[in-house]
Amino acid sequence: MTVRSDTVVDARVCDPRVDGAPDGWSEFACTAGPHAVWEPELLRIEGWLTRNPPLLVTVHDTDGIVVALSALVCRPTRTPRYAPRRARRGPMWAEVAQPWLSGLPGVVRRPGVSGDHLRVAVRSAERALARRLGAGLAGLFYRGVGSDLLPELIGRGRIHRRTDPSAVLDNTFSSVDEWLASLSKSRRAGLRRQHRRAEADPALVVRGGPGRTDIDAAAVAGLLNDHRARFPTPAGDTRSPIAAPYVEAFVRRPDVHTLTYHDTDGRLLALNTLLDHHDVVVKQHWAALPPEEGGRQGLYFDAYVRAVRWCIAHGRPRISSGRGKLDVKTSLGFTPRDVHGVIAPRPVMGR
Repeated sequence: MTVRSDTVVDARVCDPRVDGAPDGWSEFACTAGPHAVWEPELLRIEGWLTRNPPLLVTVHDTDGIVVALSALVCRPTRTPRYAPRRARRGPMWAEVAQPWLSGLPGVVRRPGVSGDHLRVAVRSAERALARRLGAGLAGLFYRGVGSDLLPELIGRGRIHRRTDPSAVLDNTFSSVDEWLASLSKSRRAGLRRQHRRAEADPALVVRGGPGRTDIDAAAVAGLLNDHRARFPTPAGDTRSPIAAPYVEAFVRRPDVHTLTYHDTDGRLLALNTLLDHHDVVVKQHWAALPPEEGGRQGLYFDAYVRAVRWCIAHGRPRISSGRGKLDVKTSLGFTPRDVHGVIAPRPVMGR
């Protein structure tokens, strides 16, 4: 399908479960630098293991891909547990989101694409989605929209509101000690104490690094899902359980750093994933056993010390730790960044 403008050539909808990577994706990935979760092979695995399979929408001009959108096809019911075996009609909406990147949008653009160029590209993607999904599509919901992207997504007939902010740490530090010195005395002392305790615990095995091949993916998926189940499900949460095959492929990537804490019997006590990126490193999944089930106190904070140390050592400009626990993250030096949601009802999609 082709939607022409001064610069946009066409918009294409790819189902990663059955389609190959979009034309020009490798070049786009090199210039735009999307986070690991955008990799088409990971989207393929995710697509078969989630109730709301993602579509990858790309808009092209004569120089290649302008913008990419991750669009989850959602329905009112929370069943089936995984992707339906065949396409179903009926009411649905699409969420432009990356469910594994809290506080970041499901939109990636080529460097330098902004203003009218970006607006035209996004509207072309919306029209392509509307055609692909048909009459049952009620509209589009953009999650995790930052202030930089908001002007190109709002417009007449669209609804937007500020949602829970995300927490970002600007890395202006030359050492962990300099970061610690910027915090309150009590928080600084607590972080040092918890880190020393983890380092000195003879019954605690701490490992971290990229491209991990030594991880039990089923244990990781189980811990993540059990950790999530201990908290109330947020309203409008469309995420599916995390599946072991996805974890297996995910943690093996060179741009995914996985920190694990085991006891000496090999039991997984806690884990944290860190997504490397040239602009904003994402401190992503965290999960831990509660102390009453054999977990350790203070590992949540120890993981922050290790994450900040890594980012300082590798010169990364900022870290995002997503939404939630904003008071705790603020005490760690993170600052809130505005995040918005934008709804485009079907009649205004593409306009």
